[in-house]
Amino acid sequence: MLKQGRATRPASSETQPDQATVSGNRGLQLEEKLIFELDSPGSCGVDLEEPEVFENHLGGLERKEEIGLPGLSEPEVIRHYTRLSQKNYAIDAGLYPLGSCTMKHNPRLNEKMARLPGFSDVHPLQPESTVQGALELIDTVASWLKVLTGLPAVAMSPGAGAHGELCGMMAIRAALEDRGDPRRRVLVPSSAPGTNPATAAALGYTVDEVPEREDGRVDLAALEARLDRDVAAIMLTNPNTCGVFERDIVKIANLVHEVGAFFYCDGANFNALVGRVRPGDLGIDAMHLNLHKTFSTPHGGGGPGSGPVVLSEPLAAFAPFPWVVHEGGRYSLREAAEAEGAKSFGRLKGFHGQMGMFVRALAYMLSHGGDGLAQVSADAVLSANYLLARLQDTLSVSFPGPCMHEVLFDDRFLKGTGVTTLDFAKALIDEGFHPMTMYFPLVVHGALLVEPTETESLESLDQFIEVVIALAERAKAGDAEYFQAAPRFAPRRRLDETRAARRPILRYKPPAARSEAAE
Repeated sequence: MLKQGRATRPASSETQPDQATVSGNRGLQLEEKLIFELDSPGSCGVDLEEPEVFENHLGGLERKEEIGLPGLSEPEVIRHYTRLSQKNYAIDAGLYPLGSCTMKHNPRLNEKMARLPGFSDVHPLQPESTVQGALELIDTVASWLKVLTGLPAVAMSPGAGAHGELCGMMAIRAALEDRGDPRRRVLVPSSAPGTNPATAAALGYTVDEVPEREDGRVDLAALEARLDRDVAAIMLTNPNTCGVFERDIVKIANLVHEVGAFFYCDGANFNALVGRVRPGDLGIDAMHLNLHKTFSTPHGGGGPGSGPVVLSEPLAAFAPFPWVVHEGGRYSLREAAEAEGAKSFGRLKGFHGQMGMFVRALAYMLSHGGDGLAQVSADAVLSANYLLARLQDTLSVSFPGPCMHEVLFDDRFLKGTGVTTLDFAKALIDEGFHPMTMYFPLVVHGALLVEPTETESLESLDQFIEVVIALAERAKAGDAEYFQAAPRFAPRRRLDETRAARRPILRYKPPAARSEAAE
């Protein structure tokens, strides 16, 4: 937990609730110091036996000072981390409307399956004979992903969505080099997430930006003008980050293929399509799949992430190893670029993906079935369009609907109020809601990107809508001071976020002793 200064804006005691109590605590939300500030020399939550005499092999590099770890008893450690956890907002606490992130409920059935013996304690260095069930599970997840996307091959090893992007683009680069046709440019729509151009640049490509039309979709004429034999690939998200479906996607794929390039699709928003559209039918060559978004494995700190990549026939031979092989009634991992894998671009990571995430994803797939997954995407799109219909007369909609699984607003409704997008989001915190994604995508000024997901009830959505409408009306009524002082009830209120980003305090330094301070 980092410490950072509070807002520089002066505030009265009436807007500083933490000054109203002797302890600094508010109700049962307790003020919490850093764990280093709780240090009590000599305290320890574990009884450690004195080590036996041993030979020192450190060669004069022995530690000369204390290691600096705080000493606490077991109850103090438990209380500290429990209190910190109470300051976090989580999907288990309420609506988490982050656009582009798909923060949906993680079914407890999935967690139960992931904790079964043989899954929870499996180790990547075990002999293959002892992990046949785990390998079969990975192979089964891969089969589901291939069926759902209509693509013939999948790389299961990428450890996250951005890692999957890297995998897909490395396969594309390897395929181009194999045919003696190295190229230098990658086309990326201006609304794309930042990892797309970053991935292309990391692989040595020049990024050529393609603008969007007034409806939030790729400008087809601008795309055609940029396509030539030097283009290696296009990296396009569909549905895109503006929350709309790229209606010209088949034509885009045909244009890209006509110049010998490949179509990489960012699969972050597959939650809006799963069970209803097969990307392979649209002409896509490579696409990563965020298991935490579409298949409900834990997101963020509850992860780790997992980003399998599906590949078209021309790219399948270049997939990274290892991969699961089923021969003679047993499963094994192909660990080297040889035989049918001779063209593989090599190993992407140390082991074979994120086992715990595969278990959760398969539990989600099996519990829903094909028809259930189709219902998931339908409900996700329905929820977003419900928000659009209820809020379009109060907020300013960036692009005409209908939208897909997320809806994009901008700050035009705040024009002349003195209230910014950030102010509005901070006021949502006081109302018990995590803010939606702000200022993204960058093509929209003051963006507010909302993704309700399919797991929120009508009552939950209505409550959120009513709060948003009330806050918008308050802003338009001229109460800018209310928003500029928000949040009032959060444990740390508003931070100086610019200074925190530019001058973060990453290491605890104990205060100087009185004698040292005097000197």
